[in-house]
Amino acid sequence: MKPKDIAKLMLDKKATNIKIFDVKKITSITDHFIVCDAGSEPQAKAILSHISRTLKGKGIAPINIEGQNKLEWVLIDYFNFIVHIFSEEKRTFYDIDRLWADAKITIIKGRSEK
Repeated sequence: MKPKDIAKLMLDKKATNIKIFDVKKITSITDHFIVCDAGSEPQAKAILSHISRTLKGKGIAPINIEGQNKLEWVLIDYFNFIVHIFSEEKRTFYDIDRLWADAKITIIKGRSEK
C-alpha cells in the first residue's frame, strides 16, 4: 500500500487535516507517517477499523496498535508506514506537524476542504 492509498481510506471516513510525512531521510523508524484528525471518538474508531480491515484483507497486518482505548491518539505501526489518528486537541498538544516539519510533507485535501 502506498501512503496516498492510506490517505484515501482516511478520506472514506471523512478524516480531516490529512498529511503524509516522508521521513525516510530523517529517521530510521519508518518511511512515512500518515496523519489525520478525527472529530470524535466514534469517527476515530471508524477510521481505525476501516484502515485495519482494508489492509488485513490485503494480507497486511500491523506490528502494533496503540491508543485504541481512549481514541485521542491512535498509532498503527505497519513498519514501512505509521498511521496516526488524532483528536484535534491532542494533535495541537503534541504538535507532530512541527516535530516532523523537516520531512517532505504532502497535504491531502478532502472534498469539503479548500
